[in-house]
Amino acid sequence: MLKKLNTFLNCIIGSFIGVFIARSIYTYWDYKVHPEIYAVSSAPWYISIQIFGLIVAVVVVISFIMKLIIRRKMK
Repeated sequence: MLKKLNTFLNCIIGSFIGVFIARSIYTYWDYKVHPEIYAVSSAPWYISIQIFGLIVAVVVVISFIMKLIIRRKMK
């Protein structure tokens, strides 16, 4: 059971990091193609990347903590 949970956490970590990279690339591309849309906003164009990056970092840290707990229980 613990091995399955460890594998699931690996999938969660990989998925969140992959989605973060893809979303960051898309946001940058969209900014380069449509800069006028982002000029209207008072916030910088990259603020959505930073917020999503913070969320991803929290999820990854929590997952790593859970993986450490699982590793201790498996020994």
